[in-house]
Amino acid sequence: MSQAESETKLSPVEGIKETSDYLRGSIAEELAQPTDAFAKPTTQLIKFHGSYQQDDRENRDRSVEGKKSTKDYIFMVRCRMPGGRLTSHQLVSLLEIGEELANSTVRLTTRQGVQFHGVKKDGLRPTIRRINEIALSTKNACGDVCRNVMATPVPIKKPYYDEVQRLADSLALRFEAKSKGYYEIWLRDPDGAAPDLLVGGTEEEDVEPIYGKVYLPRKFKIVVGFAFDNSVDLYAHEIGLMAIVQDEKIIGYNVIVGGSFGVTPANKKTFPAVGKRMCFVTPDQVEEVCEAIVKVQRDFGNREDRKLARMKYLIASWGLERFRSKVEEYYGAALADCHAEDVTGHDDGMGWREQGDGKFFYGLNVENGRLYDDEKIRWKAAIREICAKYDCPVRITPHQSLIFCDLPAEARQVIYDILDRQGVPRTESISTVRRWSMACVALPTCGLAITESERALPEIISELEPKLTELGLENETFTVRSTGCPNGCARPYNSDVGIVGKAKDRYTLFLGGSVLGHRLNFIYKDLVPRETLVDEIAYVLAYFKQHRDGGESFGDFCARKGKDDLLAWTAEKFPAANGKA
Repeated sequence: MSQAESETKLSPVEGIKETSDYLRGSIAEELAQPTDAFAKPTTQLIKFHGSYQQDDRENRDRSVEGKKSTKDYIFMVRCRMPGGRLTSHQLVSLLEIGEELANSTVRLTTRQGVQFHGVKKDGLRPTIRRINEIALSTKNACGDVCRNVMATPVPIKKPYYDEVQRLADSLALRFEAKSKGYYEIWLRDPDGAAPDLLVGGTEEEDVEPIYGKVYLPRKFKIVVGFAFDNSVDLYAHEIGLMAIVQDEKIIGYNVIVGGSFGVTPANKKTFPAVGKRMCFVTPDQVEEVCEAIVKVQRDFGNREDRKLARMKYLIASWGLERFRSKVEEYYGAALADCHAEDVTGHDDGMGWREQGDGKFFYGLNVENGRLYDDEKIRWKAAIREICAKYDCPVRITPHQSLIFCDLPAEARQVIYDILDRQGVPRTESISTVRRWSMACVALPTCGLAITESERALPEIISELEPKLTELGLENETFTVRSTGCPNGCARPYNSDVGIVGKAKDRYTLFLGGSVLGHRLNFIYKDLVPRETLVDEIAYVLAYFKQHRDGGESFGDFCARKGKDDLLAWTAEKFPAANGKA
């Protein structure tokens, strides 16, 4: 800890990290205790190992009158997989882990990872061990480190697509936490009943050459994408690396810094932010420049108030010019200004497509990323059949869906038959608005959730679909993203329509973002009741239908008209829209 840090009042989490012996703390000792939860300091440390302590908020024991409810403690476990890449064996194994050690479902995340919910404390070590046995990891999936590195998932067989994935893999390895504590706690069998997994672990002393003993002030996210395919949301993360392609070759990357969407409504100093274009780097510079950025945030990010600890607040305080100057100092050389190219497209990778090598891929839309089997839809059964038949590479998309790669031409009808037999909707049968929607988990497992999101959005979309058909807008592409709280995990603040939980069954409605993801939307109405939410969206869609400018998108229309104009028109045309913000 630096002298400057010792002279300030650090947040309690900083003290926990400082005294944790490189993230070990008392995790191993508490795992051995016959309790269903960890002590509060340890709940902070297990995040670095890929898990959050939660409780099932619908399964609390409220039977004792006059006393606080008893929590049903459970754990979320998250896997890290750069660019969302998996083998068929890994995907099927993850389904099995979910059935045997979690709540039987598996969730594809908005950051191209996998989450398990409902894991019990005594199931943590078996779960993490099983994940490592299939050559995956939970390290760096959570905590104050560089999280899962995202990359454009579409498997087009061109060298620059492969280069983007290689960069994601290399960055993930560079920023992986080096603590041997992960190996000691999770991959050594304390009873000697199973062999140690030789992943990491040596007898060398712990050293964190990038993070240092107290790691970063807050979580840090890096993504790699293209101007013509911004599916990773380049402007929504601490670092967005926009590959610039000329003559089928990546000549370098525009470096976008300071995106982040988490907000604390009670704290007026917090805000969502899209990233700022900082510089252009060549392929041989990109990793060292990313490391310099991470180190600047490590040394100057706010360690006193975690609500203000993301890198966007450092940039807002300093200004981009000062921040860039400090990055150049850490890097050791001046950096070039950004290339003129900017985002122009978003490829969600859905449907049946040719890869460019004579093989094909199929993007299967998975609503809100939840894989389960019930009496109507059998996602897991369908996935098992496809993977057993083709043993193909698989990728998770930033919109919580799956892409099956390297398929022969004849696989198309076979896959359709499997999906039909298992009751799984073909991507081609999904409405445009549903295809471009996504939600966070929210209730009942997320401790931050204020109201529903994942369980509410499908019904919201079902109500919106006939209204779009009535308006003749059923084929219109616009993003709808929902979160159960303002933390913004489903990236609602740059979408065409953002639905953010504000109170029980009430939402803040945001409009004016875009599919391209390069600008923030604005608050259109606050505290909108769930029962009127779809009508409020439909009123504005009716305005859009009548007064759009040529091929203008819905988000562009809302941004051009602005809040006051939208409110005035809808209040005049629809008496139910009272115009109150």
